[in-house]
Amino acid sequence: MTEDQPIDITNPKWYINRELSLLSFHHRVLAQAKDENIPLLERLRFLCIASTNLDEFFEVRVAGLKQQVAYGSVQTGADNLSPQESLNRISLAAHEFIDEQYNLLNDNIFPALEQEGICFFKRDQWNEAQLKWVANYFKNELQPILTPIGLDPAHPFPPILNKSLNFIISLKGKDAFGRDSRMAVVQAPRSLPRLIQFPAELFANNTNNFTFLSSIIHAHIEDLFPGMKVTGCYQFRVTRNSELFVDEEEIDDLLRALEGELHGRRYGDSVRLEVPNNCPDKMIQFLLKHFKLDKADVYQVNGPVNLNRLLPLPDLVDRPELKFPSFTPKVTISSKSNLFAAISEHDILLHHPFESFTPVIDFVRQAAADPHVLAIKQTLYRTGPDSVLVDALVEAARSNKEVTVVIELRARFDEEANIRLANRLQEAGVHIVYGVVGYKTHAKMIMVVRREAKKLRRYVHLGTGNYHHRTARIYTDYGLLTCDKEMGEDVHNMFMQLTSLGRGETLKKMLQSPFTLHSGLIERIEREAESAKQGKKSHIIAKSNALTETKIIEALYKASMAGVKIDLIIRGMCCLKPGVKGLSENIHVRSIVGRFLEHTRCYYFLNEGKEEVFCASADLMARNLFKRVEECYPVENSKLKKRIIDNLNIYLQDNIQAWVLHSAGNYSRLQPKDDETPISAQQYLLDV
Repeated sequence: MTEDQPIDITNPKWYINRELSLLSFHHRVLAQAKDENIPLLERLRFLCIASTNLDEFFEVRVAGLKQQVAYGSVQTGADNLSPQESLNRISLAAHEFIDEQYNLLNDNIFPALEQEGICFFKRDQWNEAQLKWVANYFKNELQPILTPIGLDPAHPFPPILNKSLNFIISLKGKDAFGRDSRMAVVQAPRSLPRLIQFPAELFANNTNNFTFLSSIIHAHIEDLFPGMKVTGCYQFRVTRNSELFVDEEEIDDLLRALEGELHGRRYGDSVRLEVPNNCPDKMIQFLLKHFKLDKADVYQVNGPVNLNRLLPLPDLVDRPELKFPSFTPKVTISSKSNLFAAISEHDILLHHPFESFTPVIDFVRQAAADPHVLAIKQTLYRTGPDSVLVDALVEAARSNKEVTVVIELRARFDEEANIRLANRLQEAGVHIVYGVVGYKTHAKMIMVVRREAKKLRRYVHLGTGNYHHRTARIYTDYGLLTCDKEMGEDVHNMFMQLTSLGRGETLKKMLQSPFTLHSGLIERIEREAESAKQGKKSHIIAKSNALTETKIIEALYKASMAGVKIDLIIRGMCCLKPGVKGLSENIHVRSIVGRFLEHTRCYYFLNEGKEEVFCASADLMARNLFKRVEECYPVENSKLKKRIIDNLNIYLQDNIQAWVLHSAGNYSRLQPKDDETPISAQQYLLDV
């Protein structure tokens, strides 16, 4: 094959299934829970993260495929698999994954916790004093809240909340009205803690003793059915389709429409049923029939039906030696500094979490308090419920500044929080815009307009991550503060596109989705290919959360065939196959999975020695490139550009947290060789 020949991207030999690639990433997260070099409570946290990731995988990816099957779709994906074929493969892989999770929990993590004096007690392990305490706890804390529902014609099966803890119960005997009752359901309200800590006085040796809420309910389930005999009690959990559908062409108010849809998300179509492995087959069939699921959709587990119940444990246990060492992000700009003066001198690059997020907060706070600032504009995708940035925007509006905020109401799983945020800002006098119909606003931009020497000057912040001060401590992201005139004009034009109905002007320096980012990246990939054909040095480095867009993959394949050296650092889904003879021999793909979630999107092009570096809010996915408003900005300051290139090279040298993708579609974890220095990119960036 030559680079001039057409590439059939649908060939499964050259394209990895998206969903299976995402499951592969979950395996890499789970591997962190197996790594005995990682502190024990952090391993437990990784186990919970893998479980959370899998929940979302079912709620979105599996749910979407099931919808396609339900509507009779036989359309194949880029890998030539039909929706049903994809579901079949996912079912096999997901069952293996979940078995692996529980084996790790029961055979490794629980015993290791016990050795450290952190113990979980089952019902048959409680002594007399503990039994008495549990009985009192059930009577005083649980029984008044629980509502048993007997199943009969007057009491149909109750609605089951998405991912909630429930119990299906089989009964014998008659109730108070003489009715025969055979089945009942008990739902555990989400207000109840799933992990219960025993009082210290019940144990002689240590204070870190726990049991599960489900164990206490199991132990006293008969107290909810006086005069009847409980013959069986089993946990179950249902995962539902969590995608929201709003026909934006048929509504007048997106916020109100989404509010109506949010309730429905809790009771969407069922996609997965989890039960304990001792649940009788007859009970499983009863539940499957009710939730309209198939046998392949049931997952029998050896332990709690939701591993996320263990997530509070690291915060409940005061054992710092079992957690990652605490760190303080570097403060590159003092809070006392005049940020506008500092930015006027030179661009400022921030690399979170290694560098503090505080300058971004100070940027908005100083703008809110500065009498020379006339206007502030910002995009918000995810901010968290207690955002200090939002507090500053409210203060700016109350100070009679012109404040405009573009809020993306459809940020998945943050819709409800963003609706509350929109209402709060609107009450403070902020102009609220919900973006563009049909396109999510995923760009991360702040623009401050300031009067200086009788002229208006724009100061901007552009980021790869969300304006969320908590995730800024656990996600790696870049942020650029600049007052470059053309960049300011570009950001102004993007805000004009988002808030008005007119056509925006062509941007001068930045690339943006859905207009120029895809074509701009393709153009630069092809330019490197042309350099290689001419015998010149050529190199591409791309760091992204995902690579699934077929035209980008095709362009990278052609560049590889032309001789371009291509290094890809793709944390999650990667559908490109590296190392295929005659196609991608010059492409190397690695995934970094470590303490921090790799979230930066950076694109480097050698460009015949005139190096170009871009940072972006966008991943290399069709949704980011065609169905979202995204920003991609050049880093032009030579020192800052070198910093990013040096950082990328450190990630390419990582031999501790790096996983290498092979041409067969599988990953293997790198280990330093005997003559190699161990390098962890994240630890290196923490230390420098």
